[in-house]
Amino acid sequence: MDSAHESVHWDGVVNAWRIAGDVYRMGRHEWVTEAGWQQMFDDGVRTVIDLRADRERTSRDTDPQVPEDVKARIAVVHCPTEDPDHSRFSELFGPYLKDPEQYADYLRLFAEKVAAVFKAIAASPGKVVVHCSAGRDRSGVIALMLQRLAGYTDEEIISGYELAARGINERHRTHGAPHAHDPYLSEAELEATLTRRRASLRAFLKRLDAPGFLAANGVSPSELATVRAKLAATDAATMQS
Repeated sequence: MDSAHESVHWDGVVNAWRIAGDVYRMGRHEWVTEAGWQQMFDDGVRTVIDLRADRERTSRDTDPQVPEDVKARIAVVHCPTEDPDHSRFSELFGPYLKDPEQYADYLRLFAEKVAAVFKAIAASPGKVVVHCSAGRDRSGVIALMLQRLAGYTDEEIISGYELAARGINERHRTHGAPHAHDPYLSEAELEATLTRRRASLRAFLKRLDAPGFLAANGVSPSELATVRAKLAATDAATMQS
């Protein structure tokens, strides 16, 4: 488990961490520079799985310009975990998923979409990066399920959530928050928020049966085995070195 929560330093990347083995998480891929895409490729990444809804997948004036031929060597697979126009979305999650206390409802409402991400990971060659916008909650749901499959403890998983929450909060401190729903929090405010969210996440993890959920929503035994192998890959190499 030595690679749990290892930070990643591809140029331009925001809130990037190794989930386990050959699978990583980060914020929006449009933040990654040309040098960062090259570093990802050199590190063996061959697939980026974008969890965002269609309308979020836009570039911003502040995003770096990256030549298409540089990005083309890494497949960007669109695999949204949600339908923000679902009739119950706002009722359950507000403007967006932003709290572990919402995760159980999220899995119930979008079970097939979440399971599809794991099928995409299984189908992906090489190392895989999953990302949403901030790199905290949608990618966090996927990350915690992957870490549960990899055998991480609840406390290790909660620690990973906290790192991602702190990572995007730091981004908001240095670059400004994108909207009023998710402002930069002072250390005292952040710690108070994290205290509540740790408890919510711990309660969620106690009820989570990741393999059972995935099997019930179309992930085959062979796909699950492939995902588990990706999660073990780099850890095994590290132990041999």
